[in-house]
Amino acid sequence: MATTPPDFLHALFGLSGKVAVIIGGTGELCGAMAEGLAGAGAEVVIVGRNSDKAAARIERIAAAGGRACFHAAEATSKTELEGLRDAVIARCGRIDIVVNGAGVNSATPFLEITDEEFDRIVNVNLKGVMLGCQVFGRYLVERGEGGAIINLGSMSGVVPLSRVFTYSATKGAVHNLSLNLAREWAPHRVRVNVLVPGFFPAEQNKKVLTPDRVASIMGHTPMKRFGEARELIGATLLLASDAAGGFITGEELIVDGGYHAMTI
Repeated sequence: MATTPPDFLHALFGLSGKVAVIIGGTGELCGAMAEGLAGAGAEVVIVGRNSDKAAARIERIAAAGGRACFHAAEATSKTELEGLRDAVIARCGRIDIVVNGAGVNSATPFLEITDEEFDRIVNVNLKGVMLGCQVFGRYLVERGEGGAIINLGSMSGVVPLSRVFTYSATKGAVHNLSLNLAREWAPHRVRVNVLVPGFFPAEQNKKVLTPDRVASIMGHTPMKRFGEARELIGATLLLASDAAGGFITGEELIVDGGYHAMTI
């Protein structure tokens, strides 16, 4: 059986010399994405608020021979994101890949959603992505060398899911915003895509995964299991690499075990 030469794979997916900023990188899913990007050779900046979680992730990356550091920043603050951008450029000299992955969830019944809860979820899930795209997109467009922005979407941005009303609304908006920006920035070779996880147990959705919910999900997932965080790495590298994904923009890349293909 023929095998693919390692140098060919490196040419397609290797990210040596690239710098990736992972907003939300202290979380489980984006943390795995950070490990994958570092494993492909990128210098990774993990962004979040929990330095302990970041330290554990950075230790794993270093043990595998990668390079990573932590920068504390609030995804909903334009001032802090601008400070992050400037700090990364000063430290690393450039930015090539941006992952906007900060997010929060809630399972509050619709008629019980308070203004405070609605504003909090919209602020993190939508405004945070908008600001990340604005701050880093400006840099990438003005630099003129292209780049890749990967926004974390959700199956609820493709098909509205029950019990997560505000979350679904914000993710639908993230999908729409991403496709709009893909169109706007394509002439500048700045690619904007949405990585769409199906059901992956993570900190933000554990509280909504009740036994009946899990049974419903399994009945609608042909692979009959949840995804594992590491299974997002391949899709991440495809969208991040100019060689492998250079003609991919405005894409909603679904990684869901067949969930979206299931009807009856």
